[in-house]
Amino acid sequence: MASIMTNAAALTALQSLNATNKSLEQTQARISTGYRVSEASDNAAYWSIATTMRSDNQALSTVQDALGLGASKVDTAYTGMNNALDTIGKIKTKLLSTIGQTGAAKAKTQTEITALQAQMKSFADAATFSGSNYLSVTSTQVAAPNDGVQADAKIVSSFNRSSSGAISLGTIDIDVESTKLFDSGLSTAVKNQGTLDRQTSVYSTAAAQDLYDTAYAAAIAGGGTDIAANTAGQTAAGAVVPRIDNVSAYNLDITAAGVTDDIITQMVGKIDKVMSQLTDSATILGAAKSSIDLQKTFTQSLMDSIDRGVGQLVDADMNKESTRLQALQVQQQLGIQSLSIANSSSQSILSLFKNG
Repeated sequence: MASIMTNAAALTALQSLNATNKSLEQTQARISTGYRVSEASDNAAYWSIATTMRSDNQALSTVQDALGLGASKVDTAYTGMNNALDTIGKIKTKLLSTIGQTGAAKAKTQTEITALQAQMKSFADAATFSGSNYLSVTSTQVAAPNDGVQADAKIVSSFNRSSSGAISLGTIDIDVESTKLFDSGLSTAVKNQGTLDRQTSVYSTAAAQDLYDTAYAAAIAGGGTDIAANTAGQTAAGAVVPRIDNVSAYNLDITAAGVTDDIITQMVGKIDKVMSQLTDSATILGAAKSSIDLQKTFTQSLMDSIDRGVGQLVDADMNKESTRLQALQVQQQLGIQSLSIANSSSQSILSLFKNG
């Protein structure tokens, strides 16, 4: 039936052309943005997942920066620790060489030892990065005398999201109380001094020194203060054997009054124990350094995995979209031609009313 009121062919052609134009706009948007899902209206589920994962990836990027900063701090402390360890070894050698020397020779050697002691303090004080120093610290009293200790240094190492969506942070903790070499806090505030400035008693016999060291170590292991440990050690060693009090690796002086070759011999033993403690401290820093490096590598791999996962959800396949674009452009041209033909059919009705 030919009708001038309703052109069914034109309506069909118009609907087809509108659908083609809509698909063409969608394809052009995908090509221009590079995303198959760029808005919630494209695919609400995928868009929500991608948005959350991108946010998490930004958080992981911050974690990566924190790990880099933490690695620099630990590297700085580790360098200072190694230099202090080398220097304490030189002091040990100097002490060994003084046994049996004259007083004048010992005085010259002490001058060298004093210079090495100052160098150790310089190493510890200089081992600062971004305001953090794990070797030279200042402890303060918290609630009672001699309760001041150093809190663990925390380096943010991970950003975690549970299956329920709850967020948590992981940290790599560094036991600064164990790595400190010097503690410049008040004597009434500090619980335990640093490895190099901790003052103990040095005896003239190995037997008395062993008794002192054993009792001292037991008191420290039980959570005692340096003061309590020193008292326990002196009680165990007794008061018969000559001793020198308040001796540390940082202040020992072979020219001080009462220092004999026997006491210097025990000083060598004290320095040897200090070297062992420094080695333990270096191990703590080395383990932290290794953990940070491993976590940095893992975090970067995790970020790359998230990027790939998000890409699979929302990225457009440009090969597919370019092929689709060409097909839709052809469909658009054909739709326009079809609509033109459908519209022209109405004109043919006029010919029925022309005079013959």
